[in-house]
Amino acid sequence: MVDTQQQLSPTTTRVPLLASSMAFGAGLVWSLGALMARLAGDTDAWQYLIWRSVGILVVMELLTRFRRRRPLLPIAYGSGRLMLLACASLLLASVAFVYAVKNTTAANAAFLASVTPLIAVVLARVFIGERLTRVTIAGIALAFVGLLVMVTADLGAGNMAGNVAALFSSLGFAAYTVCIRSGPDRDWSPVLPGYASMMIMLCVVVTILNGRALIPPLDDTIYAVLHGSVLIVIGTILFNVASRSVPAVAMTIFAQSETVFVPIWIFLWFSERPKPATLVGGAIILTAVLGKAILDGRPGPLDHTAVPEPGPGSIA
Repeated sequence: MVDTQQQLSPTTTRVPLLASSMAFGAGLVWSLGALMARLAGDTDAWQYLIWRSVGILVVMELLTRFRRRRPLLPIAYGSGRLMLLACASLLLASVAFVYAVKNTTAANAAFLASVTPLIAVVLARVFIGERLTRVTIAGIALAFVGLLVMVTADLGAGNMAGNVAALFSSLGFAAYTVCIRSGPDRDWSPVLPGYASMMIMLCVVVTILNGRALIPPLDDTIYAVLHGSVLIVIGTILFNVASRSVPAVAMTIFAQSETVFVPIWIFLWFSERPKPATLVGGAIILTAVLGKAILDGRPGPLDHTAVPEPGPGSIA
């Protein structure tokens, strides 16, 4: 928890534009994963997640070996409760979002998973003492106006199980964000192989119980492995690096670029045409995200209620 006097002291801390851009880029990279999941049309969410997680685990350990560092998996399970909580939170976010993408409309999944900033507000305030700047509050408000506009005419089209899964995805991602912000001086790279191994064990059990094959068609397997080894790894590295300088709630706002681009990729590939409200709402969200990045990048004090940023941390 942040020291009380530190919370109340004025600050001139600002969020670097480069770090904000990296958080935005993380959401953009992650958004391509929804396209991969839809392209793997002959697998269910559990089968898909097995092979996506295999891709994550293999690439992260190979990168670690190339850097001549210790294997990450033992570190993930032996570094305390906060690391395990981060792994479990990312596990929840990933399982729930892929399930949502496969079981509801793209707009529904994107909208309902995007209540992350509101959840992060509560978690960050309670657990790590982050206070909100006026710019952040305005960004949240404008982003949610866009989200509401985007799906006003589409909420009834989704599957209820997929909609609930998207909400759980939001909870998991908010918890993960607060975990990595609470220890910015730690190396969070073990989280990826840690949660990937949890995912493999969980999804193998569920797949067997469902009577489905552990090895899906080759094309679907390739999509899943590429999703994990390329999109998840690159996006999460960008997100973790940005977290050294960007508060938890702001991080979740920038990552809402995923919300904007998921329906775009699905439309371009599958002709799942967004409604006019979706396009208008997406433009509002993009304005909120970019506007916040520009305002936070200005020199000078942002807000007397902001909490001074923690020191630099390890690149995950």
